[in-house]
Amino acid sequence: MNTVMLELPIDTLASPGVSPESLASEAKFMLALKMFEVGRLSSGKAGKLCDMGRVEFLLAAGRAGVPVLSLDDDEMIMEFDQNA
Repeated sequence: MNTVMLELPIDTLASPGVSPESLASEAKFMLALKMFEVGRLSSGKAGKLCDMGRVEFLLAAGRAGVPVLSLDDDEMIMEFDQNA
């Protein structure tokens, strides 16, 4: 597997009682979340990026305030008309 190494100064991110591993996990999630939000990654690939399953990632994205579904007005009307 090809990887990308991102170097960040730990002292700028460190918080008392937070391990470097926890910071790395949070950074991976935040990167995956943003890339999903802007449409660069699917939910499945975003989940893989931060070691989550697709459903787990979508639930976490929703809790973080990121919409997991993007429908315009016409698509929304069609969706609700079909299920009425």
